[in-house]
Amino acid sequence: MLFHVVEYLHVLGAVVILGTGTGIAFFMLMAHRSGDAAFIAKTAEVVVIADFVFTLSAVLLQPVTGALLMWLSSTSIGEGWLATALVLYAVAGAFWVPVIFMQIEMRDLARAAATGNTPLPARYFTLFRRWLLCGIPGFGAVLAILWLMLVKPF
Repeated sequence: MLFHVVEYLHVLGAVVILGTGTGIAFFMLMAHRSGDAAFIAKTAEVVVIADFVFTLSAVLLQPVTGALLMWLSSTSIGEGWLATALVLYAVAGAFWVPVIFMQIEMRDLARAAATGNTPLPARYFTLFRRWLLCGIPGFGAVLAILWLMLVKPF
């Protein structure tokens, strides 16, 4: 029974990471496409909160539940699928952490543009491109981890 509870929490954490990441990407992209600095600022404000409340809590929960699952199932960290998943987890984190700071700066730049009734600065667009480019490998790593968890191919 304990194994299934921990497994449920682990899968729930994966779903939260994937779902929140997808939602954040969608809403940031739609706000960006509007070109409206006030709308971008408000969206980015909510996105930053969501990243800290949902994504961060799930990201911290995953290693705990994963370690418990390994212990409860006597799974070795040397199993290929698990070692690969852990490397991909580090890759996802390496792309996610900078994205948080980009979102905060994009929020602040959009806020300043909206308050001053000025166009979004070039720095905002540079950050958005970087944010988008970081999202691709970060999100791809999460998708690959989910596949590895389910299939355990090697």
